Amino acid sequence: MKKGMKYILLGISILLMLGMTGCGVSHKSPEGVVKALIQSYVDGKESKVKECYGVKKDTDKDIQTEIDATIKYFKAHNVSKLKIDECDILSENKNYAYTYITYNLVLENEQEYPCVGTYMVGKEDGKYYVLPPSKITEDMSKQAATDFAKFMTTDTYKNYTKAYETFIKKNPGYEEKIAGKVS
Repeated sequence: MKKGMKYILLGISILLMLGMTGCGVSHKSPEGVVKALIQSYVDGKESKVKECYGVKKDTDKDIQTEIDATIKYFKAHNVSKLKIDECDILSENKNYAYTYITYNLVLENEQEYPCVGTYMVGKEDGKYYVLPPSKITEDMSKQAATDFAKFMTTDTYKNYTKAYETFIKKNPGYEEKIAGKVS
């Protein structure tokens, strides 16, 4: 086989492998869709954020406002990369799961800004989607409050709190700086 042909076959093989791994959003688990949501926000990819919410072309005004504000918030941090620490389910039933994620935003100066988030994830046709606030019922909110109170007693949450407090002590005024960029 000619040398040039080997390189062409190698290139085609690489493209096929990349194509098979996909670059979409994982809807196979609550954790997968939450990780994809955070990564999409950090990357500023509105279409992928909408995919995580299961939103088609026409976005509800309230969810669009939330998406725009959150993308702007992440952009204000000047993130160089995202490091996800943990993502797991706090509680679930057959229709939804209450999920947490802890992660660090690696800033352009290589410092890591610790973050925590919780998301209600619904299941529809075997796929998971992050639920917008408008789809979260009062009962779901009450259960989430109870679950979050328990979560605050875990080592995961305590480690996040300690890392966050350490970051803020090293970077006084950081929150105000970000708030100024977002407003």
